[in-house]
Amino acid sequence: MVRMPGDNNKIGDGDYLDFEEKVADLDRQMKELRKLSSIKGIDYSAEIRRLQQEQVTELKRIYSNLTAWQTVQVARHPKRPLLDDYLNLMVKDFRELHGDRCFGDDRAIITGFGQIGRERVLIVGQNKGRTTKNKIACNFGCPNPEGYRKALLKMKFAQKYNIPVVTLIDTPGAYPGIGAEERGQAQAIAVNLLEMSSLRVPVICIVIGEGGSGGALGIGVGDRLAMLEFAYYSVISPEGCAAILWRDGSQAPDAAEALKLTSRDLYKLGLIDATIPEPLGGAHRNVHDTVYNVERYIVKTLACLKRTKTDNLLENRYRKLRLIGTTSAEVLRRKTEAGRERIKAALEAVPADRRPVETKPRESVPSKSKRAVTPKSKPVSAKV
Repeated sequence: MVRMPGDNNKIGDGDYLDFEEKVADLDRQMKELRKLSSIKGIDYSAEIRRLQQEQVTELKRIYSNLTAWQTVQVARHPKRPLLDDYLNLMVKDFRELHGDRCFGDDRAIITGFGQIGRERVLIVGQNKGRTTKNKIACNFGCPNPEGYRKALLKMKFAQKYNIPVVTLIDTPGAYPGIGAEERGQAQAIAVNLLEMSSLRVPVICIVIGEGGSGGALGIGVGDRLAMLEFAYYSVISPEGCAAILWRDGSQAPDAAEALKLTSRDLYKLGLIDATIPEPLGGAHRNVHDTVYNVERYIVKTLACLKRTKTDNLLENRYRKLRLIGTTSAEVLRRKTEAGRERIKAALEAVPADRRPVETKPRESVPSKSKRAVTPKSKPVSAKV
């Protein structure tokens, strides 16, 4: 059953994306009819219901054919649920843990113990902040090295008491400031990749919004990697890719298509394990249903992983990571067959007089050092 969008979704006039013009117009018509109904006392429920059905049809049409760049815009929507929403609606009895014991407490990464369903877990999530003050405090969701060190420290603490780890990824990338580089940004991420691959507890990673570059990878190694339907996961942001390749940020839509960053593309490539569905019109239109879908996936996946022996868990995780990017010989043959045919056709199109003359390979002449040396016969002395 599809739930129709309504006033409780709190989508304001400035919250519509560029490709949602018709949806915005239908919303304005419904608001006008409700206003007239309250002023004049006339029942417009039939007209409102017809407009709602039309809006649902339009949202289905739009969100079933989103381009990669439109998916990026949905993932960055200002009303999209953030880490705080998941902690408040999904996690019971959350107790935050602070600090990395080296430098400080990075607010871009939040860690703590809590309960999801009936499972006690460690939550490691990237925090963007909702208000301007919070955004500045957590660098708009871009973690510093101390954030990754804090995350790893708490993961090892969870491993000590055999508590599963759940990471919620939502970052445009690691913080690129000079201070972060001086404190070992790249090393902190690399150490996390190594250590997370060998954690002796189940690890579930979920991309809930943006999954940008090494900033996402720093807490993104686990037994299962899932994405929300309209999140994105990429080696670089589309704007950054366009700036490098074309020296023009306006080419971001083309870069997004080339990067194959949507959940649909990544699932086909085998880089993620599951796609978590979002409500009609995206997660920002129904936060509660989105959080519920994420919670249901975590509970179901944890139940499966906890039945696996620890050694098998580590072996499966290692094999999963090693298989990334590999292709079978048959698949590779099918992918390159078209290219081989094009090369063959191009060679046949070359005029006969311009084709290279086939020559027989010369027989190799042995060098002096390798020539067979025949032993000289000794002269036979005549007996007197």
